[in-house]
Formats: sequence, C-alpha cells, structure tokens
Amino acid sequence: MKVGIIGTGNMGKVIIEAFIESKAISPSNLNMTNRRLKKAKEIQEKNGGHVMNSNEEVIRSSDIIFICVKPHDVYHVIEENKDSFTGNQCVVSITSPVSVDQLQSILPCSCARFIPSITNRALSGVSLLTFGSQCSEDWKQELTKLAKHISTPVGIEEVVTRVASDIVSCGPAFFSYLTQRFIDAAVEVTEIDSETATVLASEMLVGLGELLKKDIYTLPALQEKVCVKGGVTGKGIAVMEKELGEVFEKLFQATQEKFEEDTAETRSQFGV
Repeated sequence: MKVGIIGTGNMGKVIIEAFIESKAISPSNLNMTNRRLKKAKEIQEKNGGHVMNSNEEVIRSSDIIFICVKPHDVYHVIEENKDSFTGNQCVVSITSPVSVDQLQSILPCSCARFIPSITNRALSGVSLLTFGSQCSEDWKQELTKLAKHISTPVGIEEVVTRVASDIVSCGPAFFSYLTQRFIDAAVEVTEIDSETATVLASEMLVGLGELLKKDIYTLPALQEKVCVKGGVTGKGIAVMEKELGEVFEKLFQATQEKFEEDTAETRSQFGV
C-alpha cells in the first residue's frame, strides 16, 4: 500500500516519523510533498521516502492520501486536483473543521478523518477516527491498522469532534503550559533551580502516566492517596480550587467558538 502525505508541517512530520519508526509502513511506500519542498527533503534525509514535486504527483502515486494542511487549505488542495483522485483510493483529513461529509461531497473515493496527537510521535496516546458513510470496510480496517501502530485509535461522532480534539490533540500543549507555569513558580518562590525543577516535574508526569496506564489508580484515587487530610498537598489543592475557578470551562468555550469560526469558513468552501 502506497501512503501519500500532502503537507509536511508539524503534524505531517509527526505522522511520517511515527509510521516509519513503528514500521507501519516502509519508507519505500511513502510519498510526500510540501509547499516548500525543502522541508519534505529534510524529512526524507532522516527517514527515507519519496519527495514529489506536486500534490497531483502524490495523489496519482498513492493509495491512501493524508491531507495535512491547514483547515482552510484542504478544499483548495482537493479542488485543484479533483481529477487526479480515483474511486479505489482513500482520502484522509487530519483537521477537525473539515468533516467527512464535506470530503465526500466532492471526492469519488472513500473518505475519513484521522486526528493525531503529538503523543503519537512516541507511539502512544490516542488518535481520533471518523469514517464517511461511503468509506469501504477495507479502508476502515486499513486506516485503523495504521493508527494502531502509533496510537490507541478511538472512533468518534461528529458532534464531539472539537472537544475530543481539545483533549487528545490540544491537551499536550495545555498541560505543557500548566507544567511550565508550575516549574516557573517553584523557581520563583523557592531556592530550586529551573533545570532541577524541570527534571523533577517531567519525571513526575512520566510516573503519573505509568500509574494511569497500568490502571493502578484512577485520577480521583490518586488525589485521595496523595492528599492526606490536613497535609501539605491538601493546602495546595485548596489554593488550586480557589484560584483556577472556571478556567477550564472558559478554555473549552474559547476553543468551541474558534471551531465555529473555522467550520463556518469550510462550509462556505464546500457548500455543505
């Protein structure tokens, strides 16, 4: 199976490197291109694969095509090359504002959406899958198999696309930000240096992930085990309860509002 990647930006690169490292695909079966070919060639030098000069060339040379461009560019990539797609291919968008129904409205082939997470680069975490109503069973199985090499694939309905993506795809950035603030505050208030605090916080997160992965504790159980009544942790939790307020509710409200803006533009492009 020939895999095509259109767009080798951050997430395109993550997908390429994860697929190759996990041996989901062989470099000889990878076709890729980018608006700036230099970026694609840099990936090729490290991972192998074939860099092609145009989107059309990737489409004509591949069985499954991942479109890894910005939401508002997906329509243009498809429309400019619509005569190059064939009915036996599968086209996959990796962006939440473009629905599988929109892809199906202008493509003659199987369509799906695969929303990755940067955690997939470590061959871990979750990826989100949504299949079009006209997507063949064979392609559902093939895409799921690819996703399993680098993640735990979870099928989602259109209605939860944004919030699921916030948790899986945006979540690493959100919690990285919180962790950095956690580290910066420790350095500012105490005698610890930034390097030591960073190592301690990073290893703590790795250990926390292992506890959850092995089902040793649930999130509430973890809080209960660590938070001794009247102890230091309890004091810290009390501060967080007071100061965080509705920060996460406001976060999801903001991402939903941005999602509505983006989907309004893609609806105007696709007409559905």
